[in-house]
Amino acid sequence: MSKEVHREISLFRSLIKNRRFDDTTLRILESILVCNDVKLLLQITSTLKNFMRYESLQVLREISALRSVDDNLNIVEFLVRVFALIGDDESCLALRYEALLMRERNSPSDQRLRVSCVEWFTFAEHSFQNGFCSIARMACEKALLCFDTNSITFDSETGQHFKYLIEKIEELKDSAAITASSHSVQAKTAQYLKIKPVETHSDQTFPLIEVIKGSASVMFREGIKRHHLRQLHDARGRYRSSEMS
Repeated sequence: MSKEVHREISLFRSLIKNRRFDDTTLRILESILVCNDVKLLLQITSTLKNFMRYESLQVLREISALRSVDDNLNIVEFLVRVFALIGDDESCLALRYEALLMRERNSPSDQRLRVSCVEWFTFAEHSFQNGFCSIARMACEKALLCFDTNSITFDSETGQHFKYLIEKIEELKDSAAITASSHSVQAKTAQYLKIKPVETHSDQTFPLIEVIKGSASVMFREGIKRHHLRQLHDARGRYRSSEMS
């Protein structure tokens, strides 16, 4: 690693530790990630990912009591952008989930914060695409609740649009439920066949996801754990099948 890259990483770390959540910090991160050496880039992103997961945990704890809702949301959005740049999809989704529930909790006193059905549906799609079926199903349920609590009367054209949207949400919800159920059956089958227990390190959780008890990220953490365990069971199942053939 060159001295220049090392200097930029140190500067980025310093800015984050001093809670400089602005475009300047993002530009420095972008410059760090401009690297033609693939091996070095992987090393850099791994280092930054571990650093940001730890720091994000500290930030979430700090902002929960000291800042306004708008400030909290702006900081979470900044963290989402950082994790997107370094390619940490799991942390992006976890923080987006935190932000959506933060807005939902505070929307009764501020309608600007209300989460629309489209926002919940979009998040559900992204969660499903990344394998977090239980989270996707819950997000679909929240999207459908937006229609239940809406007392506005729509004309026929608008009504058809919302009918189509409801059908798409219910379709995704059913797919997520079926997929989650299928994975659950596979896990139970693996347990019945007494496949070697999962190693201890497979159950470890990410620092970012270990947030204050009762928060959205705790539920997301469990989804991530189940997702990785399903991947492990699927891989072992394929290995056993290849041995028997």
